[in-house]
Amino acid sequence: MLTMEQFLDAREILRPVVNQTPPIFSSHYSRLTGNRVHFKPENLQVTGAYKVRGAFVKIARLDAEQKKCGLITASAGNHAQGVALAAQMQKLKATVVMPATTPLVKVNNTKAYGAKVILYGENYDEAYEHACDLAERSGLTYIHPFNDLDIASGQGTIALEILEDLPDTDVIVLPVGGGGLAAGVATLAKMLKPDIQIIGVEPCGAACMKLSFEQDEVCSLSSVSTIADGVAVSKPGELVFPYIQANVDRMLSIEDEELIDAFLNVMEIHKLVVENAGLLSVAALNHLEMTGKNVVSLLSGGNMDVITIASMVQHGLIYRGRV
Repeated sequence: MLTMEQFLDAREILRPVVNQTPPIFSSHYSRLTGNRVHFKPENLQVTGAYKVRGAFVKIARLDAEQKKCGLITASAGNHAQGVALAAQMQKLKATVVMPATTPLVKVNNTKAYGAKVILYGENYDEAYEHACDLAERSGLTYIHPFNDLDIASGQGTIALEILEDLPDTDVIVLPVGGGGLAAGVATLAKMLKPDIQIIGVEPCGAACMKLSFEQDEVCSLSSVSTIADGVAVSKPGELVFPYIQANVDRMLSIEDEELIDAFLNVMEIHKLVVENAGLLSVAALNHLEMTGKNVVSLLSGGNMDVITIASMVQHGLIYRGRV
């Protein structure tokens, strides 16, 4: 179970590792939506994303034998860097299987933290299957990116920081992929402030959680298609799904074109680089159907290579008719 004790322990584990990223007020989105909007900029976190929280907590809680075996994971990028850094700091060996389509910056950063990187498959699911096979054949300890309660407890520490810095928060909007972030943040936020609203956001081309939410059971997609590579999963985590059912109030889905528009806004107005998955919570601000609320949008990461940035800028300018 996810308990308050687990969350508080996770925070103590993370104190020497992560930054308490400071909220950023958005006058632009506040005017646009009629709410008071802040960003929680985890794109400014160690490794450039929130994922280091869960990865470090999970690895810290492994027993000596599990650590001795060596670690392996599959990831589209941010969890990979979190595992690599956590392993490096705890003097452990780590192997990371990443889809062949992973942005170069995420591959290089993962290698820079000392992990062995294997590029395999066209998406997360194919990389995951290969990593599980390697774990079984080589006796490595698998670190799942989202379907794990230790991971979720680490991610959930974000809620504690939000409510410490902005105790009047009415709504937290956050990106959703496999569900580790949503489960942790939503569960702890509701423990601390039961009347807070939690809104999860997915891309339309990978909305497996929204479908599962509506069907009241874990559902799989036959395929995924989105520019938000960090949340391009076809099936939510079965261990974390019950916590999302119990604590997330709404699920929204966003078209990729809206992410491109949000990218330009965040870059031009706030001078922040936020990856496509992290922009889901920004694009969703136009769909909240509420006013007068204190809203926090979680910017989950900012690891983008320059080619992707250039492409986003070009497509954004075309989308707005500026070129």
